[in-house]
Amino acid sequence: MAGSQFVYVTFIRTTPQRLWDALTDTKAPMDYWFGCRQESDWKVGSRWTLTMSDGRIADTGTILEIEPNKRAVIEWHNQFKPEYTAEGPARCVYELEQMADVVKLTITHTHPRENAKYIEAVSGGWPKILSNLKSLLESGAIILKPAA
Repeated sequence: MAGSQFVYVTFIRTTPQRLWDALTDTKAPMDYWFGCRQESDWKVGSRWTLTMSDGRIADTGTILEIEPNKRAVIEWHNQFKPEYTAEGPARCVYELEQMADVVKLTITHTHPRENAKYIEAVSGGWPKILSNLKSLLESGAIILKPAA
């Protein structure tokens, strides 16, 4: 594969609907994502924005594909770190698959540039975010808090 890629797979004891709702919620800050909030109507061609808890825009993009409770594809462009912004947009795919009483969640974040700094950065962020999401859906509480 040309370019850079990060793939993360986790299994969450929940339903596809609950997981989808957590991934696509636009009504409240996402505690599992350290208080970030996203805006989108989750329709193909729609704008997507991720805003940090202090109001700064973290990332922007476009919804490229959507299949509720199963798959979302977002063109994802970092806006808060100049060295990542300069690399151009990446692509992020959410895939949900029911497996007995758990849902397999696969996040695939790709960038067309070899050794993209942005993919290196998300490889440190996604495990924390998804660990929090898993814990929140299974126990009702996140396990990692934002740094003070």
